[in-house]
Amino acid sequence: MKKDIILAGVGGQGILTIATVIGTAALMEGLQLKQAEVHGMSQRGGDVQSHLRLSSKPIASDLIPEGKADLVISVEPMESLRYIIMMNKETGWLITSMNPFINMSNYPSLEELLAEIWNLPRNVTIDAEKVAKELGTVKAANIVVLGAASPYLEIKFDNLEKAIESIFAEKGNDMIQLNLKALRAGRELADKRG
Repeated sequence: MKKDIILAGVGGQGILTIATVIGTAALMEGLQLKQAEVHGMSQRGGDVQSHLRLSSKPIASDLIPEGKADLVISVEPMESLRYIIMMNKETGWLITSMNPFINMSNYPSLEELLAEIWNLPRNVTIDAEKVAKELGTVKAANIVVLGAASPYLEIKFDNLEKAIESIFAEKGNDMIQLNLKALRAGRELADKRG
């Protein structure tokens, strides 16, 4: 098993939480992992990205070469497009929320962004904020996106659930249950896409 994943978004959207959940679940399965993070001006809405490499064999580098990512998982549509250059053009998947984080005056129109995303042969776009709000808080949008990406991770779904239980344990059962619901809701959206 080998998966090279780019995680992308804007500071404060929970990109590193997604990486932690995936990494924890991967370790439960005995996989090896390497991660590299780049934090932009996150306090000012800057970009945040993470390279996450998973494998059943030793991993030499923590950086994913351009054009080799199996997945780009993003919680922001413009940020997803920023990193499609990293995606394998023949087999890579883009999974993204369609909710923009408008942090600049010349932010492109959402219609333009979605048209580019939907032009890609393998993509999953979801309204993660709407789903998270229905569950009780928009802060769970990142976990909804993770749920939508879960069919493409080659990690057992129950291990993702166990990772959430472990990571959110200190925040109490209500927070665990909220994030489990968000994960499952995202998975349902991806499954409906077929």
